[in-house]
Amino acid sequence: MLRSTLLLALLSPSLAFYLPGTAPRDYRRGEQLDVFVNTLTPMLNSKLRSLISLDYYDPRFHFCAPSGGPVKQPESLGSILFGDRILSSPYDVKMLENSTCNMLCRSTVPGEDALFINERIREDYGLNLVIDGLPSSEQRQDSKTGEVFLDASGFSLGDDETDPARPALNNHYDIYVQYHARDADHFRVVGVMVYPRSVDSILPGGSVDCESKRQYHLSETGSNEVAYTYAVQFTPSDIPWGLRWDAYLHVFDPRIHWFSLINSLVIVGFLVFMVAMILYRTMSKDISRYNAIDLSEDVQEDYGWKLVHGEVFRAPSRPMLLAVMVGNGAHLVAMCGITLVFALFGFLSPSNRGSLATVLLLCWTLFACVGGYVSARTYSSNGGDNWKSNIVLTAVLFPTIIFTGIGLLNLWLIGSSSSGAVPFGTILAILLLWFLISVPLSVAGYFYGMRHGPFAQPVRVHPIPRQIPPQPWYLRPVQSAILGGVLPFGAAFVELYFVLSSLFGHRAYYAFGFLFLTFSVVVITTATVTVLFTYFVLCGEEYRWHWRAFLIGGGSAFWVYVYGIWYWASRLSLDNISSVTLYFGYLSIFALLDFLIGGSIGYIASYFAIRRLYGSIRVD
Repeated sequence: MLRSTLLLALLSPSLAFYLPGTAPRDYRRGEQLDVFVNTLTPMLNSKLRSLISLDYYDPRFHFCAPSGGPVKQPESLGSILFGDRILSSPYDVKMLENSTCNMLCRSTVPGEDALFINERIREDYGLNLVIDGLPSSEQRQDSKTGEVFLDASGFSLGDDETDPARPALNNHYDIYVQYHARDADHFRVVGVMVYPRSVDSILPGGSVDCESKRQYHLSETGSNEVAYTYAVQFTPSDIPWGLRWDAYLHVFDPRIHWFSLINSLVIVGFLVFMVAMILYRTMSKDISRYNAIDLSEDVQEDYGWKLVHGEVFRAPSRPMLLAVMVGNGAHLVAMCGITLVFALFGFLSPSNRGSLATVLLLCWTLFACVGGYVSARTYSSNGGDNWKSNIVLTAVLFPTIIFTGIGLLNLWLIGSSSSGAVPFGTILAILLLWFLISVPLSVAGYFYGMRHGPFAQPVRVHPIPRQIPPQPWYLRPVQSAILGGVLPFGAAFVELYFVLSSLFGHRAYYAFGFLFLTFSVVVITTATVTVLFTYFVLCGEEYRWHWRAFLIGGGSAFWVYVYGIWYWASRLSLDNISSVTLYFGYLSIFALLDFLIGGSIGYIASYFAIRRLYGSIRVD
């Protein structure tokens, strides 16, 4: 989609414009169209019933395979990570040649495999075809906006609504291919729709009737003979090839996105106003009063945040761990920000399957230098001197924790015979990216940070720590973290719903304009909330603000996890232990990443706010 102005691009509910990922291909009349098959994935209809994707040629399905065996198609790193497994198929489709009843194959399904297929039908599994880079879709209408769009979440393996006790297997596929004519001899594919039907088509004598009105039910007690058939219909379209993805890039109920965004902007405006008033009316008044005192006098009365000026830059407990967490959080912030900028301006074309995951991984690899730099300056500013241990932990600690968690979940996928399990070759490639590129860049960034050295502290630290008075309940570490995380979470919870639906419901996410603005609002909200709470902590004469700032900034992770539990209870119906384990495993990793991102934002914002505050007063 082309946008005439940058403003419209920023506010677009989908990709700002379209950059094709592959060169367009022209077909002549009668030329072969390659039809590929992808994994079977659970469909998010009323509720999602499974998280396990399955290989199309799983022998328990007994689907039709090419005579020479399926051929695996090349895929990007991100496509593999997101579970795509694209293989060749026996479909025979030629440009502009319509057909009504083509035999794909006849297959024999034993009773135990019929039971397996019926269970997958009850779990709303869907098939996925790919023609000329376009996924198979169904044309639907948004009930709220009336907009017609193509739903690329696949087409149903079968139907269990008519008779839940006896699911019907969809064994006939009506394939509609939309084409755009460049001239009389050259045509391009601009749309693919597939509508499945259950047809008891085998007639006495071995022939088939694709128009039979009887549904086909698999018997779980005996052998079943299944005839797989398909029909092809070509329809002309005025849509040019460069805009063929527009019909897929549908945002459900954009008014909710706008409401969430406006609500977030109101929250940010309110917070910025509060912080500005505190800084202007309270701090400025205190600073002026303190600076007006004659330092030659013997007595100078301090109170509030001024009272702890000699303690506020005292080294926190476990400064190395704090520096490692702040560095890794800054690393993730840079990764997310740059990836969203690329996605916002359309560089992550949907025709490049898995491009979003690929760019995320590459940005994580390349921006390790940011994590090393931030960790070095944070550690040295807090008085740390064991730089060798810190440099190693910055590069390997949290990546090891996250990769270990993902690896354990991958083993669970392998045990569940899921096609979404990451192959060993891909795991090896990621490890090589980590050790050969990410770790050296982290070390380089760390040494660059060491060259700059620690930040100069505006006030001296007293040699003897002062006593800390009792704190009100809402300023204690856990309570303040939970309270402080409410507003950043409130600014993003609507968009979080669509992100979770995309991650777990196998739906492509296209609202990058909203996501970029929401991410920006969350960053500002997290920073301002943390600065505000840190000011309250200092006013209570509590100078141990370092870990509190990190916890308050990362407090939204608690609400993200709680929201994930609500999403599981309300939108999912996971009946097997494998799917439940995968869901909460990935949710825990997601919450940990959010904790690191929010915590680093909160700590960095609080640190520079405190340096500015205490650098503005005179201390004898």
